[in-house]
Amino acid sequence: MQHYLRRLRTAQVDSNAPYRVTLTRRTPLVSLDEQGAASGTLRVNLAWSMRSTDFGQRSRGMKDVLRDPGSLFRPEIVHAQGPAVVNIDLDLACMYELADGSKGVVQPLGDFFGDINQPPYVELSGDDRFGGSSGETLYINLDKKDEIKRLLIFVYIYDGTPAFDRTQGKLTLYPNSGPRVEIDLDERAPQARSCAVVLIENIKGELLVRREVKYVYGFQSELDRLYGWGLQWARGYKSKI
Repeated sequence: MQHYLRRLRTAQVDSNAPYRVTLTRRTPLVSLDEQGAASGTLRVNLAWSMRSTDFGQRSRGMKDVLRDPGSLFRPEIVHAQGPAVVNIDLDLACMYELADGSKGVVQPLGDFFGDINQPPYVELSGDDRFGGSSGETLYINLDKKDEIKRLLIFVYIYDGTPAFDRTQGKLTLYPNSGPRVEIDLDERAPQARSCAVVLIENIKGELLVRREVKYVYGFQSELDRLYGWGLQWARGYKSKI
């Protein structure tokens, strides 16, 4: 496994932004150990905005249209501020497998918010149902990295129409030290309801972060089958607000 991972191109610190590493298809891998970032608390944040499809609310002026006629048919980007703008509930979650073989999930659905100080050493800050500017955040205790085998961080649409093709999502990993790691959810999958974003694996004591960005048309159970987690899943619901 380590030999296979090493064949993947490793992302480097962006020379134009020295505190950022961007994982792409061409450079999908980064070592937190090599970045000096494999200890302390790793903060994983999901932020997103939506493409507007309402042509009646365009703010482009006539001069802009004359200068670039094609702009009339390109969707504008509007930030997700509340339920009046966004009609989906995008959730951040994490499947975990620990070194002792225990497995599970940290997610808003079912109120499985985890615990950063004891197994699974992963904790979710809360459930943002309206796409607020702060998004949702996972905290991972890297001081317990020897007890972590692998973590699959994923995003799913709990409620509303599948809209990953309209969502401008970005997952950012903020280590305790070293550059942040960014993964853009920029691939179009209109009917998908879930996306495996990044896999963090402990390979012989080294924490490797690999970009996945794999969309599926089902929910957690389909991601489970794709990555061989082996959990038992049942339909769950959130409490109404």
